[in-house]
Amino acid sequence: MTQDITIIGAGVVGLCVATELTARGVPVRLVDHQAQPGPHACSWWAGGMLTPFCEGETAEEPVVRLGQEAADWWARAGVEVHRKGSLVVTLGRDRAELDRFARRTERHSLLDRDALAEVEPQLDGRFDRALFFRDEAHIVPRPALTHLRDRLEDNGIEVASEAVHDGLTIDCRGLAAQDVLTDLRGVKGEMVILRAPDVALYRPVRLLHPRHPLYIVPRGDGVFMLGATQIESGERCRATLRSVAELLNAAYALHPAFGEAEILEIGVDARPAFPDNLPRIRRRGDTIYVNGLFRHGFLLAPALARMVAELVLDGKTPEVMDEDQRER
Repeated sequence: MTQDITIIGAGVVGLCVATELTARGVPVRLVDHQAQPGPHACSWWAGGMLTPFCEGETAEEPVVRLGQEAADWWARAGVEVHRKGSLVVTLGRDRAELDRFARRTERHSLLDRDALAEVEPQLDGRFDRALFFRDEAHIVPRPALTHLRDRLEDNGIEVASEAVHDGLTIDCRGLAAQDVLTDLRGVKGEMVILRAPDVALYRPVRLLHPRHPLYIVPRGDGVFMLGATQIESGERCRATLRSVAELLNAAYALHPAFGEAEILEIGVDARPAFPDNLPRIRRRGDTIYVNGLFRHGFLLAPALARMVAELVLDGKTPEVMDEDQRER
């Protein structure tokens, strides 16, 4: 293939698709209204958890299976991947939540109080049981996005502000593609970034709760990301007092030292999702749409990028393509 492919959208999906195609020798043009990753992109506010087995608690089987490609893909792309696993804990009054989570997921081991203290010393004495997902990982999203963008730039790929419609286009605009993908909806998520120098956690920790579960992801140097609410709304710019208070209260329940943390950022955006919360690759004429990654952007973008490359180069039908398109 000699003709450039135009990729519209330089969030996590667009950058992963551009990286995958470039690695396979396909020339691309990247189009976005912003030249560099930043708060305008939903992926800027992500947790960066590469936790496919945990996601099996609520997600469908393809998310668990395809998400297992993510950690190795990000490592091959030159992003630092922290392969320290992830933990799931619950307060004593919510013990049944941990049992339910264990039944719905796989590839975990049950830790008692002493074993948990060995894995995550600062949780010593705070929880008597935990699920340890040893094979999971996490990355820090913002440096990861910047790294992909810089690598593309090193390969001579600049970001243009306007598309040139002369050939194959890959649309990775996220929620902005609602103008074409009418069944796409927004799912609002709110997050908080804290600096808590007295807290040392080395892997993502999920605190289960019937009403407001929390995950907390270490970013290094005493900085943590707390997330995330899940509200059926396409609103992208308004964090609510109730949601932020619940996140902060849950963090304090996880470890009291978070009570002295400094709030660095409060962020909100809307994740693009289809009705079944599974991603889609759709082709309409000379445009391929890659969208609907819901809250699994960094987890599923590598697999979606691979499928797009296989479609473009080999004509292989992606498994996440709609049935009516698969039959053509």
